[in-house]
Amino acid sequence: MTAKTLLITGGAGFIGSALIRLLLKSSDANVVNLDKLTYAASPEALEDAPNHPRYRFEQVDITNAAELARVFAQYQPDGVLHLAAESHVDRSIDGPAAFIDTNIVGTFRLLEATLAHWQTLSAEQRQAFRFHHISTDEVYGTLGSEGYFLETTAYAPNSPYSASKAASDHLVRAWHHTYGLPVVMTNCSNNYGPYQFPEKLIPLMILNALEGKPLPVYGNGQNVRDWLYVDDHARALQRVFEHGQVGETYNIGGHNEKRNLELVELLCALLDERLPGSAHAPHRQLITFVEDRKGHDLRYAIDARKIERELGWTPTETFDSGIRKTVDWYLNNRSWCNTVQARGYQRQRLGLGKPPGQKS
Repeated sequence: MTAKTLLITGGAGFIGSALIRLLLKSSDANVVNLDKLTYAASPEALEDAPNHPRYRFEQVDITNAAELARVFAQYQPDGVLHLAAESHVDRSIDGPAAFIDTNIVGTFRLLEATLAHWQTLSAEQRQAFRFHHISTDEVYGTLGSEGYFLETTAYAPNSPYSASKAASDHLVRAWHHTYGLPVVMTNCSNNYGPYQFPEKLIPLMILNALEGKPLPVYGNGQNVRDWLYVDDHARALQRVFEHGQVGETYNIGGHNEKRNLELVELLCALLDERLPGSAHAPHRQLITFVEDRKGHDLRYAIDARKIERELGWTPTETFDSGIRKTVDWYLNNRSWCNTVQARGYQRQRLGLGKPPGQKS
């Protein structure tokens, strides 16, 4: 039987690269990585993939219809896992246009290319084909102190980022119901782990602490997030793609709710433990409360019982084991951190509603 060919969009990103590493190790699929290589991309995160006989790379913007048509014609994929997206809430506040272009227009272009390809397949191939759209729990808006996001929770996005992801989710659902494209969808909680770009909370705090810089905590630090180790997420994505029911959505979460301040204090304690001789210890003294994010959602929490019940997936990492692995990885990979930051981001504050470079 011929091995499947899978098209992964955004495969040089944080979650996409984890998924590709997993697929090359745990399946016989041919993997085509389609990535624009934006500021947040990290080809280094693909490790040995470029030398793998089942791996191919295409530097393509998903808004480019002609290039998408070429890629589909050249590789004839048996499935698509769509992770390409602008993903940082703060950047969406400062510059929403890129989020509209990539997350909405790009998803539309990709759906059009996928549908055109799918309609050329045999009945058997069409039956086996899947378009897996990867999204976020942020499309559901914010929770109070109780309750959880379910797959049936009404959408109520509150940031330009989450609004753009919600729009892309609706497009995918529409292409399924209108044109019959066989889709599955997933909405995940906050990911963490190795190779995460340092604009995100956990690597930002680790790297700032190592240099004795302030650890900026938004508002009063009481906002709650549900944390998911990235390799657990990759396993869930593979499970949904291979076994999920067409037309269904699966929420993926780690069952690890932490207040932002609690998380930063935990990171400080781990760094104190790992670096007892640090001139910056105790690292907790570096915590600095700063102006809150505009429209900051209070709490996210995923009910992941559906994917556990129907597909048998549960996280393998506890938060304690995952966060320790993550801290150790950043301590042991300072060269990677320096490489990605040299591409233009120096951990400056974003999300104040000002265009990049504007001071007031």
